[in-house]
Amino acid sequence: MINFNQKKETIISAGIDIGTSTTKLIISRFSLMNTAGTTHVPRIEIIDKEIIYKSPIFRTPLKNTSTIHVSEIEKIIRTEYAKAGIKSNQIETGAVIITGETATKQNAREMLHYLSDEVGDFLVATAGPDLEGIIAAKGSGAYEYSSRSKKVIANIDIGGGTANIAVYKDRELLGTCTMHIGGRLIEFEDEKIKSISPPVQRLLESQGISLHIGDSKTSSEIQLVVQFMAESLSRILKNEVNEIDQLLLLGHSPNWKEAVDTIVLSGGIAECVYNHEVNAKQIAKYDDIGQELARELQRNESLRSFTWFEPIETVRATVLGAGTQTTEISGATIQVSPSDLPLKNVPVYSFNFHSNLQQGLADFDEEIRKAIDMYDATREGQNFALYISELPYMGFRDIQKLSKAIIQVMEKRPEPLLPIVLVLQTDHAKVIGQTLLAMRVRQSVICIDQVSVDHGDYMDIGKALDSGVVPVVVKTLTFHSS
Repeated sequence: MINFNQKKETIISAGIDIGTSTTKLIISRFSLMNTAGTTHVPRIEIIDKEIIYKSPIFRTPLKNTSTIHVSEIEKIIRTEYAKAGIKSNQIETGAVIITGETATKQNAREMLHYLSDEVGDFLVATAGPDLEGIIAAKGSGAYEYSSRSKKVIANIDIGGGTANIAVYKDRELLGTCTMHIGGRLIEFEDEKIKSISPPVQRLLESQGISLHIGDSKTSSEIQLVVQFMAESLSRILKNEVNEIDQLLLLGHSPNWKEAVDTIVLSGGIAECVYNHEVNAKQIAKYDDIGQELARELQRNESLRSFTWFEPIETVRATVLGAGTQTTEISGATIQVSPSDLPLKNVPVYSFNFHSNLQQGLADFDEEIRKAIDMYDATREGQNFALYISELPYMGFRDIQKLSKAIIQVMEKRPEPLLPIVLVLQTDHAKVIGQTLLAMRVRQSVICIDQVSVDHGDYMDIGKALDSGVVPVVVKTLTFHSS
């Protein structure tokens, strides 16, 4: 293993955001180093994130209203890699995510799997609306600002089809919500309305507003639509959801308890508000209601009652978060089977020993049964990661007892030969992993620590790097329900 006190390792990360309106890419270089003292257990962390390339903003290529043009997407990515001087096999972590309305296209999933195999070793290959909101909040700077200000911050990332809200306080996620609010929900062509999205159609019908394809783009009814969107957004932020607001909700209702103090706008609509891009010419021009929506959000009195914080990134917030904020590092004290990596979309089951090894071992069998019922209810062989927390101080015999128990309970999975994936809260990964191997466990072992996960998270574990550490992406989908 590399001595991190003497040598840093760098890895390349890519973030690719394929949104309703735009597609963009960011290439970053992470520097890893041991941040623990020389007499302590090594702790490998990302100490520096350098953005080495930002692509222009491209209009997302579609074959038709329901199909993404995969070859054109791949062409954009490969061309931008060449401009950045990066080859796809150099990409060791990152996220390719498909956001907003684009995620509903019929070939979206197929495209994501294709891209995650063809244009780099991506760990996150898809993201639900809740995770999109979380990533955008980190890319916009709202996540960091929630720590500095100690305020309750709502980041609202509004693109072409959806507004993804993530609420933070002191970097703690309080809740998420997604709404059908975006620029391309009504599109124009030749000064007339070209398309009206289904959510807006339902809104028009419920409100008795007469607006049709072929009507003038200057129709006064369009203003009624963006006014309703702004008012509805304000009610959602205040957790004052009316029945009519259900028309614009995508998935669950707002689930934060504390009152929002400050709002941060990111995404393409925020770019219309703040105009952050220095070279405005590179921003694609869209024939839709984006500008009208941005103006209405700015002047809406109810939204103005919040404190507004200007983000560090607007239109690139999601791709910046995807490329720089999704990866953690687990290493130095881990035991992994390289041939089984990368692992993607592994659900996390948390088991707390409450500092009592004997009681924990007595409950172990029942807990694993619950994990199997939760994640492999149809017994099709879905694996899961077992997160073990609050272990007591353990001597040699205790480690052996725990390892033996792990082998026994893992044999009860419907597919017992699946890799044993363990996440340790404490720095026990290597000793437990090696004890399992010494006991001639018949499964391969992925045993990691020094990453923060929770019950219900999903986790991707990347290929081992030269130094033996592994990149990990934890996808907090606790609030995901759509």
